[in-house]
Amino acid sequence: MSGSDSVNVKATDPGLNPENRQNSEPMPGFVLTRQIQETVNGIQLIFWLQTDSGPVKLEIDGEQPVFFVETKYANSAAQTLKQHNINHNNRELELTAYNSNKVTGFYFQRLSQFYVARDRLKEQGIKVYEDDVRPDDRFLMERFIYGSLIYTGANSANLPPISNPQSANATYQHIQSGRAKAGKYTPKLSMLSLDVECSFAGELYSIGFYQDNRQVVIMIGQPEPDAEDYIVWVDDEKALLHATINLINNWDPDTIIGWNVVGFDMRLLQKRCDLHNIPFAIGRDGSVLQWRQNRMSPEQHFVMIPGRVTLDGIDLLKTATYNFPSFSLENVSQTLLGVGKEIDDVDSRGEEITRKFRHDKQALAKYNLMDCKLVWDIFIKTQLLEFAILRSTLTGLELDRIGGSVAAFTNLYLPKLHRAGFIAPNLGDGERDLVSPGGYVMDSIPGLYKNVLVLDFKSLYPSIIRTFKIDPMGMVIGMEQAETEPEKVIPGYDGASFSREQHFLPEIIESLWAERDKAKALKNAPLSQAIKIIMNSFYGVLGSNGCRFFDPRLSGSITKRSHDLLKTTQQWIDDLGYRVIYGDTDSIFVSIGEEHDDTKAQKIGEELMDLINARWQQKLIDDYQIESALEIEFETHFHTFLMPTVRGTDIGTKKRYAGLVGRDEQEQLVFKGLESVRTDWTELAKCFQQNLYLKVFHNEPVEAYIREMVNDTMDGKFDHMLTYRKRLRRKLDDYQKNVPPHVKAARHADDIHQANNQPLRYQNKGWIEYVMTVAGPQTLEHQQAPIDYQLYIDRQLAAIADGILPFIDKDFNSICDQQMQLF
Repeated sequence: MSGSDSVNVKATDPGLNPENRQNSEPMPGFVLTRQIQETVNGIQLIFWLQTDSGPVKLEIDGEQPVFFVETKYANSAAQTLKQHNINHNNRELELTAYNSNKVTGFYFQRLSQFYVARDRLKEQGIKVYEDDVRPDDRFLMERFIYGSLIYTGANSANLPPISNPQSANATYQHIQSGRAKAGKYTPKLSMLSLDVECSFAGELYSIGFYQDNRQVVIMIGQPEPDAEDYIVWVDDEKALLHATINLINNWDPDTIIGWNVVGFDMRLLQKRCDLHNIPFAIGRDGSVLQWRQNRMSPEQHFVMIPGRVTLDGIDLLKTATYNFPSFSLENVSQTLLGVGKEIDDVDSRGEEITRKFRHDKQALAKYNLMDCKLVWDIFIKTQLLEFAILRSTLTGLELDRIGGSVAAFTNLYLPKLHRAGFIAPNLGDGERDLVSPGGYVMDSIPGLYKNVLVLDFKSLYPSIIRTFKIDPMGMVIGMEQAETEPEKVIPGYDGASFSREQHFLPEIIESLWAERDKAKALKNAPLSQAIKIIMNSFYGVLGSNGCRFFDPRLSGSITKRSHDLLKTTQQWIDDLGYRVIYGDTDSIFVSIGEEHDDTKAQKIGEELMDLINARWQQKLIDDYQIESALEIEFETHFHTFLMPTVRGTDIGTKKRYAGLVGRDEQEQLVFKGLESVRTDWTELAKCFQQNLYLKVFHNEPVEAYIREMVNDTMDGKFDHMLTYRKRLRRKLDDYQKNVPPHVKAARHADDIHQANNQPLRYQNKGWIEYVMTVAGPQTLEHQQAPIDYQLYIDRQLAAIADGILPFIDKDFNSICDQQMQLF
């Protein structure tokens, strides 16, 4: 490896001017952004840091890109590079590949040389390893730097941004000839919420900015005497862009937040700056933004602003495993905050924004600012920034990294692997002929039950990894040991064996597990959630062919072990005289009989939990001589529970059930996979299901309620609850063979738009709301035919009723027919 773990710097570093530079004391900081640039002396790593004394630009010289070649091919590789005039150094290392062959490191002064060398060797059939690890990533991970660090170097004077020297508030420290090592530092990052308003064509109208103690809307137009003082008036779009750049540089935020802020706001600002030949220079050193495309999704772009991080609320919520029917700002803010946008009609929003800009600029400014504040409040409510910081601190991922499970695993695992004497395999090196199954899902026993207990294995996959020492390197070593020293391994599946002593992943998970327990004790929800996501991602990483450590024997030794754990646990429970009616991945549903009250049911659940945990402890000692990290918890007592059948059959469903927990004011109706929690069913269906199930669970008559709902539906009393809302996931023209109702509604609407010379609304994906009429599906704004009430009764009410009424020996059609006979 290149570079040094030391943070000491010689007092006489060459090239330093003693008049304005001095060696800085070791100081803590947090990495905001990272860059690589080539200089005449080789590559330079640039890390922008947030520190207690303000932003720092840390420059580190002397790092060399490196890849590895098996030593037996090193001479041939060196000859190939010499023939192509590619300068490099190489040396044999005390490292081996997974195949036990020694490797040689090839080092380069420039990235361009590194990439050309890699390509030339591959053309010659010479395999190179770890050629996809960027020098900045390698520098940090090899020093176990995860977000926070300690740095030192040659300290220059505070410098204002180059393009905006009058911005005295936006100075930064410039540290050259830097060094860094791991440290512990919790940053306090500043946020700036940004939102752009524009025409359909992308012409800017206004830009809003919000922080907790100040707010501004920069608006194109002539000053209005009675306007709010937060509105700043400018003459035209060029002036708007200049004012925006100046404001960002003056307010000098660490993070810029927004809603689709990269894909829309920042991209649009870049395009408008390009149009007017204005450098979009909002980097902390006066530099412009840097853009790159997602190789897998060319329509997706990423932005890097030197010294600032752009955080998108949608991406962060998804990363934190939030789930909403729609991630529109209106829906998320209504759900989380109980308030919404000033203009909530998606279809007319663009027209309304243009109308306000032309006729009521103050109303547009209020709307613009409200969007900024909603995003700000969502970040505060959900602690999204804290979540991003903690994820970076735990894994070394960039703050704005979307997804990144594979990268997080690599950051944590690769340096440990190197210190154990191995280099990492390449993508595709693992076993490819096997298939790793998913989680075990039992066949369910349908019925309407009293007293169903749910027992959950706590973090099952991570606990399996800890218990059975599942580990990439451990499997390589274990499969060698299995032939000569079988007592040193733990058997896996599909021929895999794992070393009892040599492994890293179990310890990584154990450390994270302990930190999560601390976070729970401190009620630190963002940290607890961040750790949970990371731990649970490790199985997915090992089972993903996008990970260099992918091998179905690894993931299969986790999932197949979970299958056996659930089957064995089921047998133990059945042997006790109880009945397991369902199981899914890490959960077991147990019917204990109707005769028990709540107190007795609670006691049985706790007894089962203790018994199962004790049995697994003993069984794993007896069978494998290992200590169990498995822990089953008594999670839920359903005092009434429905396991339905597959519609039209007697077969029990999977991943679909409903039940009642709690009593009196604490009573709660729980749905899993049924209509009430699905976005493709109407509010009528959801309301009907909730009320009908409650009546059945409480053993109340249902006939009168069903007849009333049918009558009121036919009378039009529920028209406001008949709307379907679905996403158009492709362009309309892409739907050919299978044309679902929402696509038909969209085409019908756009036919009307076209006939009236109006802009087409539904051609390029998006959400659509529609109703079913006697003439087919039609959007709300273009409904021309009467609603088909009988269709709603048949497909919504009857479908829901048929899922539960057979369990109380009743039938929807018979109840409705009895109603007809009364007349």
